[in-house]
Amino acid sequence: MAELEKLIKIAEDELVEYSTKARKIEKLRRKIGLTFTKAQRQAAQAQLLAEMQPNSLNKLVAEQRQTVALPFWGIAGLGLLLSISLNEPLGLFAAAGGTIGAIALQKWGWELQAKLLLLETFAEIETLSN
Repeated sequence: MAELEKLIKIAEDELVEYSTKARKIEKLRRKIGLTFTKAQRQAAQAQLLAEMQPNSLNKLVAEQRQTVALPFWGIAGLGLLLSISLNEPLGLFAAAGGTIGAIALQKWGWELQAKLLLLETFAEIETLSN
């Protein structure tokens, strides 16, 4: 669904700004209210709820994405250090794998955080409209 992807991008843009969660939700609520109809919002919310399966790994990555990615950054740094100091080409593979893993985890956490912000915004829109 193109609307959901567009909503996630809007939420990611709001996450970049340094402000409180309430302010982010307020700004996001205005943008969603102006851009999407009620039927589109409800369809996006239903799809988002179907995608967001509540498990401990999703919750951990959404709340602590940098902490979860930290071991992978360590592997990347250690692999780079070993490849340079010991002249081992295998260390470069560890560095590349650690970097790719860390970036993928942080990107996944960022998307999960944006989706959670969207769900909170949808809940606020529903409470304000009732």
